[in-house]
Amino acid sequence: MYDPKPDAPVEYRGEFKPIDTNVPGIRISEHLPLHAKIADKFAIIRNMKFQQEGHTAPELYTGFLRGNRPAIGSIVSKLRSDGGIRTPLPPYVYLGDANHVGHPGFLGKAHEAYIPSDKAANLGLSKSLTLEKLADRRKLLTHFDEARRALDDPKGSRAGMDAFTSQALEMMTTNAARDAFDLSKEAVKLRERFGKGTEYLLARRLVEAGVPVVSITPQNHNVPAKCNGQWDHHDQVFECLKAVLPQYDRSVHALLTDLCDRGMEKDVAVVIWGEMGRTPRVGTQRGTTGGRDHWPQAGFAILAGGGFSTGQVVGATNPRGEHPIGTPYAPQNVLATLYRHLGIDPQTTINDHTGRPVYLLDDPTPVKEVL
Repeated sequence: MYDPKPDAPVEYRGEFKPIDTNVPGIRISEHLPLHAKIADKFAIIRNMKFQQEGHTAPELYTGFLRGNRPAIGSIVSKLRSDGGIRTPLPPYVYLGDANHVGHPGFLGKAHEAYIPSDKAANLGLSKSLTLEKLADRRKLLTHFDEARRALDDPKGSRAGMDAFTSQALEMMTTNAARDAFDLSKEAVKLRERFGKGTEYLLARRLVEAGVPVVSITPQNHNVPAKCNGQWDHHDQVFECLKAVLPQYDRSVHALLTDLCDRGMEKDVAVVIWGEMGRTPRVGTQRGTTGGRDHWPQAGFAILAGGGFSTGQVVGATNPRGEHPIGTPYAPQNVLATLYRHLGIDPQTTINDHTGRPVYLLDDPTPVKEVL
C-alpha cells in the first residue's frame, strides 16, 4: 500500500503496481489513487518496527505488550479528570469492533473508552422521563451508593461505575452528545464524499465537538465472502485488498480534505496504522499460498494533520521490504509524537494500582522528522 518495491523479484513485489503522487518522488499503490492526490497532506513512516504478532493491539494504544498499561485515550481521560476538566462528552471514544479497543489498564473502569451502540441512537431522555423525575432518580441512586460504599471494593469497580453514571447523566441531560453523534446534521454532499466510511465522518464530528481521543477500526462493506470485514486476509490478500481499498482510499481522502476545508488540520492529529506489516515474500509462512502473513519486523504508519511536516517519507526498508534501514521507529515513538501534540509530556508519570509511579512511555523520543 505505502511502500511498493517495483524493482524486487516478483515473489516480493506482489501484484500491485506503484503510482506517482502529487509529491515528486513519493509513490504508493495503484489502488490508492485518491491518496495520490493529497500526498502533501500526510507523512509515510516506512521504517516502523513492531513487537506483537497478534491482533489484540495493546502496543498501538499503549506502547507496551504487557504490564496492564493504559491506552492513550485512557491516559488523556485520567489527566483531564485530574485537571478538573468535565464536559458532557466522554474524553475517549472508540468506533468499531470492541475486540480491538484500547483498554484502561491499571487506571480502571472510570477511564474505559465509550463504545456507542447503533451510532448512539439511544442517547437522550425517554419522552416519558422528565428532568425532574431524572433528578429524583439521581438522588435515590446517591442514597443507594452511600449505603453500599461500606462494602469492600478492592478493584475500584464501584468508583468506575460512579464515573460512568455521572457521565451518562450528563450525556442524557444535554443535547451536545446526541448532536455530535447525529450524522444527519451533515450536508448530504459531504456525507456522499465519505460514502460508507461513516465512522471517519463520525470521528471528525466527535473531535470537533470536543472529544480529545477517537479511535476507529474501520469496517469493510460488500466484500467477497472469502474476505473478512476487516484487514487480516492472508491467502486472499491481493483479491481482498482490491475489494476494500477503494472505500478506504475514499474515506481517508474525505477525512483529510474535510479537516483542511474546516481549518482543523493543525489542531487534529491523525494516525493510521496496524499491529504489524506483512511478510515480504508471498506465500512463505503457515501454509499461505499466494498471500502474505504477519511480519512485525517492518511496517508503516501514516501521520497527518497535527501541524506536522507532511508531504514526506520518513525512513525506508531494504529493497525487499524485510526490515528497516538504520534505526527504526516503534509505536512508542508515534505515541510520544501524539502526546506532544496533545500537550502532554511523554515522560509524565501516573501511579499504577499499587501507587508506584510509572512513565507513560519508556522511550519518549518523537518522530522528529514530522515536528
